Amino acid sequence: MEPRFLLLSDVAAELNVSDSQVYHMVRRGELPAIKIGGRGQWRVERARLEEYIAAKYAETAEWVAQNPLAEREE
Repeated sequence: MEPRFLLLSDVAAELNVSDSQVYHMVRRGELPAIKIGGRGQWRVERARLEEYIAAKYAETAEWVAQNPLAEREE
């Protein structure tokens, strides 16, 4: 059974980005997360990560549709 909540380092590994990139995504509110415990460690719910990934796929598809490759003349 997969854990419900992920460390930021786990999220970074899933997305193949640095820990600091994930931290900044969380701090900007781009990726929903919660603070847990007395030291306020960040956790990302797996379901929210999957929603984030799906939203990024949709965002990328929209961008590609609006920015088709221009055919080059030879």
